[in-house]
Amino acid sequence: MAQDGHTDDLFSDYEIAPEFPDEMFGCDGEPHPQCRELWAALRAMPARQIVAMQEQAERSFMRDGITFAVYGDDGAQERIIPIDFLPRIVSARDWRQLETGLAQRVKALNMFLADVYGAARILNDGVIPVDMVLGCPQYRVQMRGVELPHGIHVSVCGTDIIRDGGGFKVLEDNLRSPSGVSYMLANRQAVKTGLRDLFRRHSVRGIEHYTGMLRQTLADLSPRGNSDPCMVLLTPGIYNSAYYEHMFLAREMGIELVQGSDLLVHDGHVFMRTTGRLRQVDVIYRRIDDDFLDPLVFRPDSQLGVPGLFHAWRLGNVGIANAPGGGVADDKSVYRYVPDMIRYYLAEEPILANVETYLCRDPEHLAYVLDNLDTLVVKMVGESGGYGMLIGPHASRAERSAYAERVREDPANFIAQPTLALSRAPCLASGRAAPRHVDLRPFILQGRETRIVPGAFCRVALTPGSLVVNSSQGGGGKDLWVLDEPE
Repeated sequence: MAQDGHTDDLFSDYEIAPEFPDEMFGCDGEPHPQCRELWAALRAMPARQIVAMQEQAERSFMRDGITFAVYGDDGAQERIIPIDFLPRIVSARDWRQLETGLAQRVKALNMFLADVYGAARILNDGVIPVDMVLGCPQYRVQMRGVELPHGIHVSVCGTDIIRDGGGFKVLEDNLRSPSGVSYMLANRQAVKTGLRDLFRRHSVRGIEHYTGMLRQTLADLSPRGNSDPCMVLLTPGIYNSAYYEHMFLAREMGIELVQGSDLLVHDGHVFMRTTGRLRQVDVIYRRIDDDFLDPLVFRPDSQLGVPGLFHAWRLGNVGIANAPGGGVADDKSVYRYVPDMIRYYLAEEPILANVETYLCRDPEHLAYVLDNLDTLVVKMVGESGGYGMLIGPHASRAERSAYAERVREDPANFIAQPTLALSRAPCLASGRAAPRHVDLRPFILQGRETRIVPGAFCRVALTPGSLVVNSSQGGGGKDLWVLDEPE
């Protein structure tokens, strides 16, 4: 590390590992050009002052109820989302690449969903295996023949991005009910409050307008085309892991937060129960899974949804974001074919690469995976949140052997990827900066136009050496600073 005698230097013990790209430093220990001012300013501050600001941020998260639920053997436990106070910087040039690549990807994914529930050209042309799509548990036969305004199936997408030695890559697309945007906004508020002067000097691009953009995206789905549509956020309730986010977004957008019992369908239209009268609902931002959306169409035992909602939506009398059935496009096996979707529908080369992926449903891939479990990350195609995953290099021989048996029993339910050399960024640990692995989740909104705020929920693997950034597995978040274009 480059040093010049600071006795209270935040970075005095920081270690650079050549095998992992660092978001602040090059291999020579010198800060990247876009990080020099932040590095110098942080070094000039007493470490105890930065620790105090971190603790203040944590207290504010506790006070404001910025929590998530972790489910385990003892039920659900509410925890504050861990925040790391040291921001990660992305240059204007890098952000342009991400922004353009994400918009391209969401456009192709929406076209794929419209196609597989319509003419299914991509299946008939053999680009993607038919059984992979039609046999996916998230494929909804009820969606066949549904044509949506503007062809929008996915209005809100959260795409997970990693950076390794080869640059930015897409790790996963989250197309059903992506969460984390409230944490992105909360991290920004906390860090901006503590580092206001430094924030201003860096000309960091703003993200505070996200909820306004989300509101406009939802309004684009209103079937009546009215200037002030009635919109609601449909939540499963207080026991959902993302309930804080549901409350936050509803409040910030100025729309009602409702549960299924607050809505009813009459004569093919959706109404909200209010004091003394019913009010017609134009758009529903739903944060409940397909299975529970309408007991007349999906799970008949659902107490969370609204009977008749799917019929009202098919009639075109209400907008729903995201549309049912989008899960088939973020299945971890189908993910492998997103670059092919881009080429097929857009006649373009993908701007953002996928992570190399092996499909255990393929006998050759399966043999390779079983022979190399000690070097691979293996995932169940339908799981999320870091659950159901094996990280081969960090697993014991017994754990790999037991997992291999599960893969052999149901190969189509698993994919594998190389153990990635995820980039690292400085994080506070025991009063000093220490490297931790990071990824980022930008949010892409698709209405009449594509909207992306210049920011993301930057997730951090807070456990030393861990590659798992999910909050449910001990991860946390930090603020992402996208720098404005230089004058």
